[in-house]
Amino acid sequence: MTVFAFYLFALGVIAGGLFTVVSRNPVHSVLWLILAFLSSAGLFVLLGAEFVAMLLVIVYVGAVAVLFLFVVMMLDVDFAELKAEMAQYLPLGLLIGLIILMQLGMAFGVWEASDVAAAQLSSPTPVDVHNTAALGLVLYDRYFLLFQLAGLILLVAMIGAIVLTLRHRKDVKRQVVLQQMYRDPAKAMELKNVRPGQGL
Repeated sequence: MTVFAFYLFALGVIAGGLFTVVSRNPVHSVLWLILAFLSSAGLFVLLGAEFVAMLLVIVYVGAVAVLFLFVVMMLDVDFAELKAEMAQYLPLGLLIGLIILMQLGMAFGVWEASDVAAAQLSSPTPVDVHNTAALGLVLYDRYFLLFQLAGLILLVAMIGAIVLTLRHRKDVKRQVVLQQMYRDPAKAMELKNVRPGQGL
């Protein structure tokens, strides 16, 4: 049953990744991407990394993929024009893909399994330590500095994206909160005593 589940999830990852790229409808591409994420989570469950699998489902499927889906459905993007522009770069893309496949072939050609690989696969975490606790020890103990630096890089990237897209237009009326808070009601409002039949 485990072998059948492995091949099922592996086939789901390959098919999801392939149809994400080749699908003509962008909404269908996002749905195939969700299938690839779910299949990857199943593979992590088979490896005994339930925490990583749940993170993959919650973060990527529950947030990122749904965000992609809403963006694709709400934005009026001319995908025919985008595909026409991508067609001129197709030969270069095929050349780069061929080079990557050749490099992968060279790497797998000299691949040799380690003597301790089977023992590490059978027991990937230390004895009497849950995989979530072992992951926390690795992230927050051994690689604590690198983990914090990665978070700092993401923070700088987010601030940079906000700065690049923030534009102060003069023709747009903006809300000034302090001006609204400190305004004098006697100066901001004028009462008129309108007599019947005369109007303003």
